[in-house]
Amino acid sequence: MTRSWWGWGNVEDAVRGAELTALLARVQALTPGDLTDHQPPAIASLGLPAPRVTPPASLAGLCSADPADRAAHAHGKAFRDVVRNLHGELRHVPDLVARPRDEREVTDLLDWCTREGIAVVPFGGGTSVVGGVEPRCDGHPAVVTVDLGRMDRVLEIDRTSRAARIQTGVLGPHLESQLSPHGLTLRHFPQSFEFSTLGGWLATRAGGHYATLFTHIDDLVESLRVITPSGVSASRRLPGSGAGPSPDRLFLGSEGTLGVITEAWMRLRERPRWRARASVRFGDHAAAVAATRAIAQSGLNPANCRLLDAAESLINAGVSVGGGVLVLAFESADHPVRHSLERALELCRDHGGEPSAATRGESGRDSDQEPGEATAGGSVTEAWRSSFLRMPYQRDALARHAMIAETFETACTWDTFDALHRAVTEAARQAIREATGTDGVVTCRFTHVYPDGPAPYFGVYAAGRWGSTVAQWDHIKAAVSEAIERSGGTITHHHAVGRDHRPWYDRQRPDPFAAALSAAKAALDPAGVLNPGVLLPAP
Repeated sequence: MTRSWWGWGNVEDAVRGAELTALLARVQALTPGDLTDHQPPAIASLGLPAPRVTPPASLAGLCSADPADRAAHAHGKAFRDVVRNLHGELRHVPDLVARPRDEREVTDLLDWCTREGIAVVPFGGGTSVVGGVEPRCDGHPAVVTVDLGRMDRVLEIDRTSRAARIQTGVLGPHLESQLSPHGLTLRHFPQSFEFSTLGGWLATRAGGHYATLFTHIDDLVESLRVITPSGVSASRRLPGSGAGPSPDRLFLGSEGTLGVITEAWMRLRERPRWRARASVRFGDHAAAVAATRAIAQSGLNPANCRLLDAAESLINAGVSVGGGVLVLAFESADHPVRHSLERALELCRDHGGEPSAATRGESGRDSDQEPGEATAGGSVTEAWRSSFLRMPYQRDALARHAMIAETFETACTWDTFDALHRAVTEAARQAIREATGTDGVVTCRFTHVYPDGPAPYFGVYAAGRWGSTVAQWDHIKAAVSEAIERSGGTITHHHAVGRDHRPWYDRQRPDPFAAALSAAKAALDPAGVLNPGVLLPAP
């Protein structure tokens, strides 16, 4: 397989043929517009500037100045990144891409960059959608992207404690393939699973497979090892500790600004043997939300509890329904879970829900599930799962045809959801009209749910103008971000802050904490070279 330098995933898996024809027809029926195709430019035509720095001889073997390498590390994978790549607009590219093989080489790279004032952008799989890996590092003489892809092994497994020591450059599939022979799994499957790394999940506090209970990668961390310009931070392996503020919590979500996470002891689990799953249709969205809240507060803790509104159900699951579809799944390595599903379905019926006739019964055999497979449960959820995994590829295909297709996400308490949903939806629709002169489509689904609130994930589909779609999306994104902030939601539930969310993160973050974070940055990275402009203002 060949990784795409300009868009999502593998070149061979791009949307084409009948899939492309059906996608364009479906979207054009909702948002008519010009669907002329635009192909990405050849890397040789980009005219990248020459590297501004030469590595010392001791590090030269780790560093690449190849144009393809530099182009592939210039942007993340957000809609605006893809469109700029399609236009050949790579205004910020790393001067070098370094690939260390061990912690000693990570330390040597940081020492060199600190001495020379060279900005360092830690890089996992490059799937950031918030500008987290884009080297916008003005004020530094050069930028080196440190790609940890060579550090990808499971180093040690503690079967007794059910944990593993893992290098953080490992991609999701390779991690699971190393754990599978031991009958264990991390079971963290973000949508980017195939192309993102453990280090990226940790640095961005990624959300994963579980819609309840263990929703973030934070919940699976036992200890971390982090290389900083000021030394190595290695926390002790413990199931829990009340010894002051957690050192791991300082680095989880630090997005490469405080150090490079090189290893982690992660909590594992037995591979699930029992599963029960179903989909439930609702004629009214408010009733569907109420049913989802009841399940989230029931203590049943389903592995999957994702509510798709009517528009999301139609576009991405092919289901026409008045209020929405709730996708439910339970799983366990220890015991049957059918009774848990039956109780959840009772709660749905109490709110007018109609379980699908395709509800599946118990499965008692082990299996190697694909990311997101626990969302499966009948024809509706099979269609949703398939679409879920194809969404990034489809987004790229629409971007090539001057369509605006992107997402934004948040989290809020249940008592504020209705007001937030209304404010965000209205802001998005108005901004679409202002930016494009046409009406677009705004969808919503819950990716994760908690006893005290949901994590709504919105989708936007609109006809854009080729050459203007980045500016159009930026206008829409700013409008919805303002609406989220005014409504009391978080600027991000699991996509991280990066550079793109900084203005709203600065408002959300308490001032005393901002001062403490700045002090930690100054102590750990006194030269200010680590991912400047992410989380905090660049020096």
